[in-house]
Amino acid sequence: MLAKNSRLAAHNRAWFAERSIVTINLMSSPGAGKTSLLERTIRDNGAGRQVAVVEGDQETVFDAERIRDAGARAVQINTGAGCHLDATMVRSGLDALDPDRGDLVFLENVGNLVCPALFDLGELRKVVVISVTEGDDKPLKYPHMFAAADLVVVNKTDLLPYVDFDVDRCERDARSINPGVGWLPVSTRTGENLDAWYAWLQEL
Repeated sequence: MLAKNSRLAAHNRAWFAERSIVTINLMSSPGAGKTSLLERTIRDNGAGRQVAVVEGDQETVFDAERIRDAGARAVQINTGAGCHLDATMVRSGLDALDPDRGDLVFLENVGNLVCPALFDLGELRKVVVISVTEGDDKPLKYPHMFAAADLVVVNKTDLLPYVDFDVDRCERDARSINPGVGWLPVSTRTGENLDAWYAWLQEL
């Protein structure tokens, strides 16, 4: 199954490259703030280019509706009992979304810190979003996800005074697994450090 997915992901990757489309696989556990981060990015035009989103959820179209309300095109993929997007689902979503040349396409994966790490979608970068309300032990509990990541976004930093979350410890643990991973604490609510997130996007 993984071998077949990898072949299809390679086709997706070539399709993106031919159209100069930058694609980011956005992963997190439920409630970490992936959709809120996308909404803020779209409204602020933080990516500096047109954004389109393939939304993955087991059920509902709520997140796709939120993305459209923020001002971007979105297509919803419901995976049913599935716990992740795969390359075939993404291909189907792209056919419906029909992104323009040069777009930035986010693949908002199903909320899960296990399965999405195993499936290549053809993306350029993998971004993991965690929140300070989840606990600082996530890198050690879910090492495959953090080993696969290009960037870790630590969301909800405005809540740090109210929760037991050691940002430095979490960063050390993540880099013990993946020494080169990027690390970016932000708050989508207050806008703290979002300029650094936008700068990262614009360099892709």
